[in-house]
Amino acid sequence: MTKLRTGQELYEKAKKLIPGGTMLLSKRPEMFLPDEWPSYYDEAKGCMVRDLDGRELIDMSIMGIGTNTLGYGNEKVDAAVMEAVRKGNMSTLNCPEEVLLAERLIELNPWADMVRFARTGGEANSIAIRIARAASGKDKVAICGYHGWHDWYLSANHNGGDDLSNHLIPGLSPKGVPKDLKNTVYPFSYNNYEELESIVNAENIGVIKMEVVRNFGPENDFLKKVRKLATDRGIVLIFDECTSGFRETFGGIYQKYDVEPDMIMYGKTIGNGYALTAVVGKQSVMEAAQTTFISSTFWTERIGSVAALATLDEMEKIRSWEIITETGKNMQKGWKKLAEENDVSISISGIPALSTYSFNSDKTLYYKTYVTQEMLKKGFLASTLFYASVAHEEKHLSAYFENLNEVFDRISKCERGELKIENLLEGPVCHSGFKRLN
Repeated sequence: MTKLRTGQELYEKAKKLIPGGTMLLSKRPEMFLPDEWPSYYDEAKGCMVRDLDGRELIDMSIMGIGTNTLGYGNEKVDAAVMEAVRKGNMSTLNCPEEVLLAERLIELNPWADMVRFARTGGEANSIAIRIARAASGKDKVAICGYHGWHDWYLSANHNGGDDLSNHLIPGLSPKGVPKDLKNTVYPFSYNNYEELESIVNAENIGVIKMEVVRNFGPENDFLKKVRKLATDRGIVLIFDECTSGFRETFGGIYQKYDVEPDMIMYGKTIGNGYALTAVVGKQSVMEAAQTTFISSTFWTERIGSVAALATLDEMEKIRSWEIITETGKNMQKGWKKLAEENDVSISISGIPALSTYSFNSDKTLYYKTYVTQEMLKKGFLASTLFYASVAHEEKHLSAYFENLNEVFDRISKCERGELKIENLLEGPVCHSGFKRLN
């Protein structure tokens, strides 16, 4: 590999200055290719990223952790943002765009009446929990999915073990989270209605919060059963669509299953890379926000609301959710074809626009590292997952598969014992990262 190491040198400095090296676990270079991942970017446009050494790389990986479904630097969204900057991003007065955006989101969710905005997914989840607890008058929450880093969520790992291990990453430490929060949050497994029902029967649950889909969708009317349980027991039902929203429908993926929540969160895609998250809900629940204190200066800045309005307009115009779903389906088909042709066993999961695969081997992390190592040499940011954007064209997928075929061929030889993967790696094996496990 050509030793262009400006990004790695900067990352070595960052680890001395920033605890953990980065602000986001999913962007740590160790999650991809320790010692060789470019780490930092200079410019991003469409699905191209230029690193600090000037290399032009095609992003066939996580596209800004799933934020940029319209591609990096979408001209219409950026133009709206630049106009907002020109007119002033912050003022003693409020920006009118937040009202327009609230109206727009209620139009997309006709069961809802009110909206609160934040800037990050973790904030939106915490806001929703605070409001729902205030509305229900109960502290205890049943969860299924990843809902951020805040105390209320990580407190599940105080319950008596590693309770969140089946939801994202095994071994998350709840250090710094007050132990008094023990037994306030109870995880349940997706599609396991009986487990949820037993939690509700045993505990005074006031809130159920869940992702609508995980690596797979609902079975045996799971979501409808959850909705009925919440209604019958007076429980606030929250859907966390910070990740799934606007990827298969124009709005929440819940629309596919004919089940409506009491509250929903949107994030990531809604601003195409600009920071905006939304908590949308029924008035009967959302009005409880006025009985508690939820307030932050930078939730009132203008760029987020302006970017979201422009993003929604562009999404609706080009029907972006259909484009990225089709691209994701083509990616999954391509992985399956390459695996079969090379006699490599893989498992594919996730909704098409958020696709991932894993090698069915005890060397899976070695092979994942090798994919990233070799594809980087060929001009791709790649791992074993792919977040689709409208900027990903057929030519990008064709070039990607042509190069990945060579990598799979060598992995096949390793599985047959003709090569040793340890001899093919040029650095350490990647870390096991964030995942939705059930």
